[in-house]
Amino acid sequence: MEPITQKDLLSYQFLSGLRFAPGGERAAFVAASSNLEENCYERRLWLYEKGGLRQLTDLGKEGSFLWIDPHRLIFPAVRSARERKRAEAKEEFTSYYVLDVRGGEALPYMTLPFAAESIRLLDTDLFLVTAGVDKAKPTLWQASDEEKEKARKEKEEEKDYEVFTELPFWSNGRGVTNGRRTLAYLVNREPLDIVPLMKAPEDLICQTVLEDEILLAYMPWQVKYPLQGFCLRTVNWRTGQVREPVDNWELRPEGLETVGDKVLLLATEGKRHGLNENAWVYELDPRSGEIRLLRQEEYNMYNSVGSDCRLGGGRQAVGTPEGLYHLTTREGSAVLHLLRPDGEDLPIYTAEGAMDCFDVCNGELLCVGLYDMRPQELYAGRLGEQKLTRISHFNDAALEGRYVARPEPLTVHSRDWQIGGWVLKPRDFDPSKSYPAVLDVHGGPKTVYGPVFYHEMQLWASMGYFVFFCNPMGSDGRDNRFMDIRGHYGDTDYANLMDFTDAVLAQYPQIDKRRLCETGGSYGGFMTNWIIGHTDRFCCAASQRSIANWLGFYGMSDIGFYFAADQTGGDIYDSPEKMWAQSPLKYAARVSTPTLFIHSDEDYRCPMAEGVQMYAALVDCGVEARLCLFHGENHELSRSGKPKHRQRRLKEITDWFEQHAR
Repeated sequence: MEPITQKDLLSYQFLSGLRFAPGGERAAFVAASSNLEENCYERRLWLYEKGGLRQLTDLGKEGSFLWIDPHRLIFPAVRSARERKRAEAKEEFTSYYVLDVRGGEALPYMTLPFAAESIRLLDTDLFLVTAGVDKAKPTLWQASDEEKEKARKEKEEEKDYEVFTELPFWSNGRGVTNGRRTLAYLVNREPLDIVPLMKAPEDLICQTVLEDEILLAYMPWQVKYPLQGFCLRTVNWRTGQVREPVDNWELRPEGLETVGDKVLLLATEGKRHGLNENAWVYELDPRSGEIRLLRQEEYNMYNSVGSDCRLGGGRQAVGTPEGLYHLTTREGSAVLHLLRPDGEDLPIYTAEGAMDCFDVCNGELLCVGLYDMRPQELYAGRLGEQKLTRISHFNDAALEGRYVARPEPLTVHSRDWQIGGWVLKPRDFDPSKSYPAVLDVHGGPKTVYGPVFYHEMQLWASMGYFVFFCNPMGSDGRDNRFMDIRGHYGDTDYANLMDFTDAVLAQYPQIDKRRLCETGGSYGGFMTNWIIGHTDRFCCAASQRSIANWLGFYGMSDIGFYFAADQTGGDIYDSPEKMWAQSPLKYAARVSTPTLFIHSDEDYRCPMAEGVQMYAALVDCGVEARLCLFHGENHELSRSGKPKHRQRRLKEITDWFEQHAR
């Protein structure tokens, strides 16, 4: 078998956005692929019908769509010369094109005078649209061309500086968000009529539709995040009647879902397990505003299984008269459950792997999944049957003749927990030989690793490394108590990782203990920084998009001013010692492990100061260290960074391992 290589990352296709057309006779989805020459990703629309799959578009710019009837869908695009000129002038607008999947070209459908974020069909030619606006100029889209041009010039003149007046003032992947709000609009296509349903400084959190009622959960003004509390506005899109039935300051909303004639609110008080607490399910009466607890859920209701072979999202929950179909993470797999109207939660499809997004219609289940150690493919089945049939072959060629390591499960008792994980054997494994190994630690910490295709791990296995990974305390996939490591970062989680490492070494004596490497990103980067300050058992380490100093993280991260205090149990005013005690930087003088640091200068989740501080401390202490900083990338470098940058990241880490473990 041939090895998987670094450049193979460029050959995968990534699927997302799967949706059935009304009636369920067909579905559409987005397929994305790398364009190395342009150093970007191209996205195209594809159609699924019982007869097979068919590509619908080919410009490489079609990343989303909306079905408007059983045969037609619309999608945003810049196609005409006039639209390209407007885009080059950085004018805000959204042009939609309509495509009849039975044949014909995409034709202009509707152009909105703002940058739409989401669109939802209410009735023929009637839509619910959300868009981001500047709270200082929320109605600029209504202004004359002269006023818009004046505003554009003012923005151009002020591009060299920013003024911050809010927290948070930036957001990873979105840049500066100071003063930005998300508002909802009722849009009639022909003649074009746009009715604002909100006004700044209101900020939309989530929305749903129940019959003729639009439900908008929002914050009435800017507050310190995370959002604790919300207001609910209902708008009857037929009569125009507006009501405000909810003004609740106890719950933190995470979603609104329509299930038959009921509305479900996913929310948490955060009082038992802090910010990472899994949401409970409430039944919300949009007329009276009454909120009634339906289910005290201890598990999440989404997919948190990690992989570097995704690009884009899709539906994590689908409301139907029989209940809410939703994804949930259990141990290392993302599975499908049904939450019934009475609050009972039933498993529907529980195969090992990860269901990334799905849709259901007329008893049929269609999903994008990571199954059988493959990159993403499209799968179909019937609800109630524990069987899915693969109906796409987007990534067959990429794996043909290649070695794909199969994860071997391993469980170890550590502290008060059973910690589960997996081991990948190296290509051409010979039990009489000795091998280097890599411990890979996931981010979060409230995510999981699982038995799914992960390119970087497969690369290292193909190169002759054992690769092992697990889900220590703090991970997702289990109940709230297991997830909760507030105030104890680097304690039980660190012990779990070291105990798992010991178990792997005992189970696989072919691993050379002198050639152990370690890496991780985000929380995994924090843990890498922590590990090198508490043990010298690893011959080298690669710390990615890490946290080194909770005190510095407080003021710089888009979530730092609330997440740092919540997770450490301390604050910068009265108990900074708690934050410092859980900061890897405190223990930098103990480090002897050669360490590579990977960071991005637009990472506003774990700002580059974190990696730079830890790197500087190691150099100051005479420890071998290297820092690779990526310009124009953010916290998602390893998952959605530019193709060339993702390749360079892998090369940096792999070369570091080869330099120290061979």
